[in-house]
Amino acid sequence: MQDPVVGQHSPDSSTDSSVGGVPTSGQDAPAGTAQPDGATDGGETAAPEGAHTIAGEARAAEFAAAASAAGLSEGGGAGQAGTDGAAADPELERVRSELAERTADLQRVSAEFTNFRRRTEREKESTVAAAKASVAGELLTVLDDVERAASHGDLTGPFKLVADRLTETLQRAGLTPFGAEGDAFDPSVHEAVAHETSSEVSGPTVTTVMRRGYRFGDRVLRAAMVGVTDSDGSAPADTTSQPADAGTS
Repeated sequence: MQDPVVGQHSPDSSTDSSVGGVPTSGQDAPAGTAQPDGATDGGETAAPEGAHTIAGEARAAEFAAAASAAGLSEGGGAGQAGTDGAAADPELERVRSELAERTADLQRVSAEFTNFRRRTEREKESTVAAAKASVAGELLTVLDDVERAASHGDLTGPFKLVADRLTETLQRAGLTPFGAEGDAFDPSVHEAVAHETSSEVSGPTVTTVMRRGYRFGDRVLRAAMVGVTDSDGSAPADTTSQPADAGTS
């Protein structure tokens, strides 16, 4: 019977050649492999003394480092957000101030444009009216000739038709004649070239019209040339309002 080889166990040996991949006593371990000091109750090989402590401390250090980095990152983000929030308030106020200024500028420009448009429209109307008045003023001498011809009985036939159309056209454009006998004398529209007195009038009165006056709208193009009659002061006094004699019953 051969002796068993040193380092090998017999098949009927109750001891396993290795437990948990670690060679048991009596079996050579590979070079560089730490030898265990013993086995646990469950049959597993126990870790070298202090290995659990070192590994735990390493894991704890790594966890602490990771947590610290995360905390710094979160703290920095929160601080930046707080800084941004603090900086957003002055920026918001500045934007609101600029918006109020731009709104005021827009309202002022709108009001100025409205006034400019109205002023332009008035100036346009005034310019058109002045142009029409200028044309009508140039035709006043023609109207004087027409009126003299009518007073002498020479305004007949086709010439009368043309004269009537000219007069109607000018009147539709805004030309209005004035100055008639019996009107009260008004020095702003009447030009007095003759003056006399009479007991038949109670104040200055137009009694003779030598040249008719004309208005264009509210503008006086030409004053009327008239003769004026004034009261001579001999008009009978009104006795109807005299008080009765005190001795009369």
